[in-house]
Amino acid sequence: MAETLNTTLDGHQIGLSNLEKVLFPKDGITKGDLIRYYLKIAPVMLPHLKDRPLSFQRFPDGIGAEGFYQKQVPKSYPVWIKRVPLGVNEIVEYALADTSAALVYFAQQAVIVFHTSPARADKPHNPDILIIDLDPQTDLFEPVRQTAFGLKELFGGLGLECFVKTTGSRGLHVAVPLDRAADFDQAHEFAQRVAQLYERRHPDEVTTEISKAKRGSRVFIDTNRNHYSQTAVAPYSVRARAGAPVAAPITWEELADKGVRSDSYSIENVFELLERRPDPWRDIYRRGQSLDKAEERLEKLDSR
Repeated sequence: MAETLNTTLDGHQIGLSNLEKVLFPKDGITKGDLIRYYLKIAPVMLPHLKDRPLSFQRFPDGIGAEGFYQKQVPKSYPVWIKRVPLGVNEIVEYALADTSAALVYFAQQAVIVFHTSPARADKPHNPDILIIDLDPQTDLFEPVRQTAFGLKELFGGLGLECFVKTTGSRGLHVAVPLDRAADFDQAHEFAQRVAQLYERRHPDEVTTEISKAKRGSRVFIDTNRNHYSQTAVAPYSVRARAGAPVAAPITWEELADKGVRSDSYSIENVFELLERRPDPWRDIYRRGQSLDKAEERLEKLDSR
């Protein structure tokens, strides 16, 4: 029987076991390493999880084996893990994370990847962030980088400030903080119109085509994160990939460095990044913007 280490965090006792179990076989990264990462990153990561329904990717046998996706809170979770019931046709009880203890508990459950809703639990139909996912169809990252800068310029012309995050996988997320006045239908329609306008301007570089077979080598501009019940990888979440890369908010100046890639930051070096400067997204949720005037400006651009 595996030895269990009991520890207390935020007033909650947590049993930690199998700390030497290797979750990332090529790198020798263990469950203990994962837990230590989430404990250390908690002060920076928790504001991005606050009041957001969480979905998890769990890998009890490591990323070399098949994991699974979890939304519904298991009955085995302790009572101090906060929950929120959400849904339309089917009610799902989602977990929330507001403490370091919650992050450590989830990591103990072999949660490697955290996914968050673009809306907070108190207004689940009104996102406070609009996300455009840039998905490359080749191994080249430069087209993704250029598309992100192009969208930044386009959003700027619409009067909207936007932010950027590496996904820790292959692409980038361009994020626009919202004031929660728009519902998901309005946010998605706006995002799709922006993507289609950019596609018309750059038809050889990007596409909004859903069919992978029709995308060719063009960057896919994916706006489908902006639907009710959809999720995006959380800032500072580890990804289930070799090297344990991290989804890292970065500055636009950092993205200008052609050496930066989607998986540049990991549990090994993301703290060096945070030592050089604070989290670029630390104020993002206090910078919510209305889509109303932006929609008017977009209408004018669409009609040209």
